[in-house]
Amino acid sequence: MLTALYDGNCVVCVSSRGTMRRLDWLRRIEFIDLQDGAAWRGRYPDLRQERLMGEIHVLDGQGKLYSGFDATRRMLKEVPLGLPLWLLLQLPGSGRIGRRVYRFIARRRYRINALLGNELHDCADGNCKMLS
Repeated sequence: MLTALYDGNCVVCVSSRGTMRRLDWLRRIEFIDLQDGAAWRGRYPDLRQERLMGEIHVLDGQGKLYSGFDATRRMLKEVPLGLPLWLLLQLPGSGRIGRRVYRFIARRRYRINALLGNELHDCADGNCKMLS
């Protein structure tokens, strides 16, 4: 079982979660929204929200923490329909390129939200809230 910690105010993150859930027939991944501190802080007191908010994080059953592109790749390995893509992402150079692309998108995710019509406000503390 994997636990994925994601930013629930990020359209890209929520969309990725939805895609992964559809691929996860065996329900091997639990998703926890970082915007709901009560859902994760008690379980993972050593993790800091400032670090987690920058990219998705995945914990495996042994407590190993994966982040960003590596977290996404780890989730693909866990789900039956993700395995072919996981194999493709094992090719030489794919990790280096994948991490760069992932970081590029992750750093701009709230701007992408705005482009998709989902404006945010009150992001000063790192916990952005959606406008109603």
